[in-house]
Amino acid sequence: MSSASYSILTGEKKTFHPADYAVFGCTLAFSAAIGIFYAIKDRRKNNTENYLLAGRSMNPFPVAMSLVSSFVSAIMIIGTPAEVYVNSTMYGWQAVGMVITAAGAAHIFIPVFYNLGVTSVFQYVEMRFGRVTRTIASVVYIIWMMFYMAIVLYGPSLALNAVTGLSLWGSILAVSSVCIFYTALGGMKAVLWADTFQVLVMFAGLFALLIEGTKALGGIGKAWDIANKDGRIILLEFDPDPRVRHSVWNLVIGGGIFWCAVYGTNQAQVQRAISVRNVSRSKIAIWLNVIGYDTILLLCCLVGVVMYAFYSECDPVKSGLVDKPDQLVPLWMMDLLSEYPGLPGLFLSTIFSGSLSSVSSGLNAIAAVMLEDFIKPTCCKNISDSTATWLSKGIVVVFGCLSIAFAFVVSNFGTLILTLANVLFGALGGPMLGMFCLGMLFPWSNKVGGCIGLVCGLIMNIWISFGTAITKTSVNIKSPISVDGCIWKYSNTTTLTTTSTTTSMTSSSVETVSTTHIFDKYEGINRLYTVSYMWYSGIGVCTVVVVGMIVSLITGITDTSKLNPKLICPIFDVFFPFLPEKWRKPLRFGVRHGKKDFDEFEDTEKRKALLKKFEGVD
Repeated sequence: MSSASYSILTGEKKTFHPADYAVFGCTLAFSAAIGIFYAIKDRRKNNTENYLLAGRSMNPFPVAMSLVSSFVSAIMIIGTPAEVYVNSTMYGWQAVGMVITAAGAAHIFIPVFYNLGVTSVFQYVEMRFGRVTRTIASVVYIIWMMFYMAIVLYGPSLALNAVTGLSLWGSILAVSSVCIFYTALGGMKAVLWADTFQVLVMFAGLFALLIEGTKALGGIGKAWDIANKDGRIILLEFDPDPRVRHSVWNLVIGGGIFWCAVYGTNQAQVQRAISVRNVSRSKIAIWLNVIGYDTILLLCCLVGVVMYAFYSECDPVKSGLVDKPDQLVPLWMMDLLSEYPGLPGLFLSTIFSGSLSSVSSGLNAIAAVMLEDFIKPTCCKNISDSTATWLSKGIVVVFGCLSIAFAFVVSNFGTLILTLANVLFGALGGPMLGMFCLGMLFPWSNKVGGCIGLVCGLIMNIWISFGTAITKTSVNIKSPISVDGCIWKYSNTTTLTTTSTTTSMTSSSVETVSTTHIFDKYEGINRLYTVSYMWYSGIGVCTVVVVGMIVSLITGITDTSKLNPKLICPIFDVFFPFLPEKWRKPLRFGVRHGKKDFDEFEDTEKRKALLKKFEGVD
């Protein structure tokens, strides 16, 4: 492709070729076909276990691919390269944090859910903390997922609309309609295999963009050198200050906790992890997911490095080609791939494959939560399995339509979509993870402690998140940018000059201020709002656990000998099995773990008999 046609040289943005729409349409059609296939194949298996959990018979590989794609959404594909472009490569350290995530998810949380045989993770909450806490947690989860689905629908559509002219609400309606269709028809099996296909599309699109980008620059080494020269290659930021936006500590530890709230306790991910034949396969799927997630994350970071090198002399945002960094990837895609009709369509499919997988996972999870946590316990206790399955399909359709309405709400938010999604997960996901940690790792906690701890955790994190947004507190120091290479003549000189000057002034003021000075200018409660968003999940977990344990101590701790052992993770047995039994036994804190205890608690009457037996023991 001739470099003379690049947008930074002409000042003009390109549009899609009919072949691009054809490729995108084929991707949507194939995803829909998967739903039709499983609707026909499993037409005689009209039960909720098959519809919501794929009959607990799936192979770990498609489950792992679905775990990858469910939250490696369009937000990550568009947002991560933009993060590297604007700031640095530090975000890539989350790949290491995923090891902490996998250890927690695979060996603490998922085994508990699997052994209990639950469909909804909030069934566990009622067993441990009562009905009120279960209801609060379920409502929070549904709100959380509705906003998340809205973000993954609206964010990419807006970016593509601004750059390529792709219809904003047309693309939202097309993607959401196809997603609702195959999720409602085919259930979990359709979602898992559609996700697997969509992950392959994501890899193909990312590699196409990376290869063409390195070719245009003359090699990955040259791109790396340019990015390094301009301060984008930062790998060893070890500043322990919690106010530093991205450091090794908050990305590895904070990121590990952040993603543990997703892969360990989020209904969408747990539902996939327990759709296999046994716990061992669940663990395999989670560890395979780490490989897939880290590969895509590092690919996105490389895309960001090469993209920065490409635009290093003419920043599209500052020059007015695009309005914000979220639109950089679509612009770069059109610059590089428009010469090859169909290839932009492949990357368009890559972006929306992320949206499809995230929304389908969310809808399937919400169907399970609505059925198990609201419909069955209240109005339809004796509902037949067939009717429950049809109700689940109806829930998918209703909430799929609602996600479009939520996208309209999200359209009024003005921030980077990657940060917005991370803040949302940190604000709500952190306290939810804290609740499960309190239940599974602190056997002394009681119902009152669990409920009050969760509420306090939510209040704390929502306060920090909204306080930061309302006060517009920012301690982020952006890396320098340049427009020296923008040589085209503007058709609207007055408007564009004004925009450019404003951006330049903002950038200059940011670039010349030291980190310490920015931190010190905030006083009082505003200092709390300077904490990096990567710590939000950790703050939520700590708040729930600390408050929950204090309240439990005040109101009377739980007798651990009477607890159902399936509700507690024997963490020292899990991670330190080599320790002598005489050391590990007291570290179970009185909880009676072991196969015999698990079997005895299977039946309600046996549980009551066992409790009476324990009451007579000194």
